[in-house]
Amino acid sequence: MRHLIAEFEEQSFTQIIFPHADTDWIEYLDEAEKTFIEIIKAIIKYQKCLVVCADKAYVSKKFIPNKNLYFVEYKTDDTWARDCSALSIYDNGKTSLLNFTFNAWGEKFEACKDNGMNNNLAKHYSQKMQNLDFILEGGALESNGENILLTTSSCMLDKNRNTELTPIQITQHLNNYFGATDILYLNHGYLAGDDTDSHIDTLARFISKDTIMYIRCDDKNDVHYKELKLMEDELQVFAKEYKLNLIHLPMSDALYFDGERLPATYANFLFVNGAILVPTYGVKQDKEALNIFTKIFKNKDIIEINCETLIKQHGSLHCVTMNFASGINLLV
Repeated sequence: MRHLIAEFEEQSFTQIIFPHADTDWIEYLDEAEKTFIEIIKAIIKYQKCLVVCADKAYVSKKFIPNKNLYFVEYKTDDTWARDCSALSIYDNGKTSLLNFTFNAWGEKFEACKDNGMNNNLAKHYSQKMQNLDFILEGGALESNGENILLTTSSCMLDKNRNTELTPIQITQHLNNYFGATDILYLNHGYLAGDDTDSHIDTLARFISKDTIMYIRCDDKNDVHYKELKLMEDELQVFAKEYKLNLIHLPMSDALYFDGERLPATYANFLFVNGAILVPTYGVKQDKEALNIFTKIFKNKDIIEINCETLIKQHGSLHCVTMNFASGINLLV
């Protein structure tokens, strides 16, 4: 039996790519570094963290030595670890890794196409990694840890990804790679300022095998209202058919940078062992979102991470991290 290991399951470590001067963070690099440091310090309270960095000596000096903190030197062209890192699967009693092809979110950018990182890092993972000629970003797919995958048709079936394949063939590939019996495609839902063609991790997330947490917009004057209401309707159909529970999160007040609305979303939270890291944005809905997480995850610590800097680059907390499942040990 094969399946994509869910993020709420036991983890071995989190991978993160530290910002540097040759990335898009250059205009506010100090701010970005502070945010990444805050994330890393929060993670290592609960589990191991592998920091991929362009200059190991420079980055390691920013931390007190810690048994859960590891550094590997490799210069990437950007820092969106969720979309360019390998995915953890369970296959016939063993945990292994799948390394998909990355094409900068459907050829949107000239940079951000580093497909060499994972092969360079493979020697630091205890389990084997399989390279696949199929374009897939980690932020585009959610698993319930069994046989259900959740994604969006706008991203997964995008004409600029896997251009040689039909939607039916793409679905067949996902079934083969992840052993899924049901792939749930959302045809609605988007966030203004999003570059990913609606990654599922900005909209809806599995928090257990039978529960989805999703973003809801109650302001009828908000540009997101109609699409997110249609998405909610779709989720309700899925919930009825597959006996799923739904929990809604608030939509953030509008945030802007350089005149552009930013994709602030509380759905971009991060699981670690024993805690949930929750992105906040300095708006009134932060408190409501944190209260929901505290109520739902009674046995986990809820850690607030200010992500106002991260969304200037159109991503958030989950986007800059990747979880590696239990059974994949670090060889560093």
